[in-house]
Amino acid sequence: MDIYAQNIMDHYKNPRNWGRLKGALTKHSESNRSCGDILYIDVEIQDDAVKNFTFTGEGCSISLAAASILGEYVIGKKTDDILKMNFKEVQKILGIEISQRREKCAALCLLSIQNTLLKSGKKKLKDFSDIL
Repeated sequence: MDIYAQNIMDHYKNPRNWGRLKGALTKHSESNRSCGDILYIDVEIQDDAVKNFTFTGEGCSISLAAASILGEYVIGKKTDDILKMNFKEVQKILGIEISQRREKCAALCLLSIQNTLLKSGKKKLKDFSDIL
């Protein structure tokens, strides 16, 4: 197994930032109906940047590992930069090639984070077609 696949399995078995963020004003959940994955995202924003991020949920190894990895990545990032991200950037961050069949699994966290941020600004939410 290559180093990137090992990283995915490590994040799946030992997710970072797992749990709920008490007092988070920005919360949202998204699901991938084709696979049954669901993520609950809590984000704390300060000075237009993600100060804290947590998640819980159920899903396959790709969706939960992607949430853990991407969650670490977005802490400290400006909200505008996160909203501009697309699936190609997610693949680069994950470090593995994602088959077309599993794209929604890997993209679920980005969709969830972006919609959490959009929801807090009372803006129109995205769907998978906006990021894939």
